[in-house]
Amino acid sequence: MNYKVLYRKYRPNDFDNVVGQDYTVAMLKNAISSGKHAHAYIFTGPRGTGKTSSAKIFAKALNCENSHDGNPCNECASCLSFKENPDIIEIDAASNRGVDQIRDIINTVQLVPSESKYKVYIIDEVHMLTKEAFNALLLTLEEPPAHVVFILATTDIQKVPITILSRCQRFDFKPVNKEALINRLKYVCEEEKIKIDDDAVEEIALISAGGMRDALGMLDQLSNEDGNISLEMVSSYFGSVSVKRIDELLTSIDNNNPDELISILGNIKESGTNYSVFIEKLIGELRKIAIDIKSGRSSYNFYYDDIYNMVFDLNECLSNINLNVDPYVLIEIVLLKYIKLGNNSAAFKDEVEPVKIEVSKSSSKSKKVESEDLGNNLGNKNSLKDESSEVIQSNNEADTEDTKKDVGNKISINVDARINNCFVEASKDMKHKVSDSWVEFMNYLMSKDRNLISLLADTSILAASSTYVLIQSKIDTTNELINDSINELEKRYLDFSGNKVNFAAVNVDLWQKETEKYRFNLKNKIKYNYIDETMEESTNKDNQHSVDSSDIEDLAKDVFGTFEVE
Repeated sequence: MNYKVLYRKYRPNDFDNVVGQDYTVAMLKNAISSGKHAHAYIFTGPRGTGKTSSAKIFAKALNCENSHDGNPCNECASCLSFKENPDIIEIDAASNRGVDQIRDIINTVQLVPSESKYKVYIIDEVHMLTKEAFNALLLTLEEPPAHVVFILATTDIQKVPITILSRCQRFDFKPVNKEALINRLKYVCEEEKIKIDDDAVEEIALISAGGMRDALGMLDQLSNEDGNISLEMVSSYFGSVSVKRIDELLTSIDNNNPDELISILGNIKESGTNYSVFIEKLIGELRKIAIDIKSGRSSYNFYYDDIYNMVFDLNECLSNINLNVDPYVLIEIVLLKYIKLGNNSAAFKDEVEPVKIEVSKSSSKSKKVESEDLGNNLGNKNSLKDESSEVIQSNNEADTEDTKKDVGNKISINVDARINNCFVEASKDMKHKVSDSWVEFMNYLMSKDRNLISLLADTSILAASSTYVLIQSKIDTTNELINDSINELEKRYLDFSGNKVNFAAVNVDLWQKETEKYRFNLKNKIKYNYIDETMEESTNKDNQHSVDSSDIEDLAKDVFGTFEVE
């Protein structure tokens, strides 16, 4: 006797055996039992979810002599001869997609059924029909003879013309849920005497992504092996990743170990694991950790907000992956975002020890004079003096002996001057140009400087000109660390792009103040000029001059995109 593959052997022969489509099955059964069926249906959904099987069961039930509760009896002459019934016409539109094949249907629909009550046309993958074929089908589909029923099936409903959809009753087949897949797989294993571990069954259900045919096909392939089917076998055959491996990955993040994280991701990639399956499993484990955190039993040092942000970052990565870039590179960059230099508490806990902000003398003095001049223009000198005094205080703290020891070989940059100089010729086009190449730059850094990429992983581009780029991390301490490593960043970017660019990392509060000042300057016809980053003092009069009011809005939009001047 010839061997029959599992998905064919266990194809459902009545609606009660269709798995995971309860609502659709109930509607189809009601149509049969009430005798109020339509003349045309369209079944849509992912592959392997039961569309063609349901179409065949529905055709069988329509012609069944003793249907019960909408199900075919599978015992009458019509049911027993279903496979050879000439009144059940199955057409594969992928290989019969032309207008000539549709004309053959049109010529035969007028003929009465030879053996059954209804002549049923099942057109699979109907979206593959040509435009001319769809047009030829329209009239017949709208008003077929009373003895004809059309059932169209498709995995790509978007490609079916609306003129066809409007003439059919639509039923959406959903991916089979994991629990239903597991139960069906266990049933088949019991019937076939297949020995398999429970975690292996769950892994097959996960990898199949809601497709019953795919799940049975994988089980069929694994059943050829002697002995028990284990989780390791499933992972090895189908490029999956075990929960144990996911735990090791999360532990490397928890321990702030970038080398181990990169090594584990490399092994997962080499195993052939589909990136979407990997992200889905990783998010599933993060969900468990989030529940454990709220229940007070988590073994990790993560806080709930960390898990929350990581899940949404991974989901955004999944939805925005550019197929021209290795998906695992993007995943790597996203996960490196959660590894910080220093101890674990600095990476994940809210109780982070305050970090003193390092401000150069030239920067503070420049800002003091600039703030006073701007305060005169605004008529609010006192408030800006207060702001200047805060900067002076920060400078005094930076000059203490302890801070000098901490600074060591760190490089101080004049962030205020670099913001000013960036605004001189900043444009939206330059910002987009740098932003578009930023992922490629991250990819370049992977093999050059892992410490630097851990700092830049979560940065965004704020503004850019041909010689200045302003970036930002949401974490203030990370911005400080980037500015401390600015020489290395600029050297790496020069090697990558061939362009000498001056960078500055700007924290959220400072950026808000600078954009407000930019708007004020434009409204008061004050335009930015380049200033020397090493200057001890500078004034607004020296580095700014007037600009025509008609150019104000255009200039603001050119720098910030949708930025508007009030």
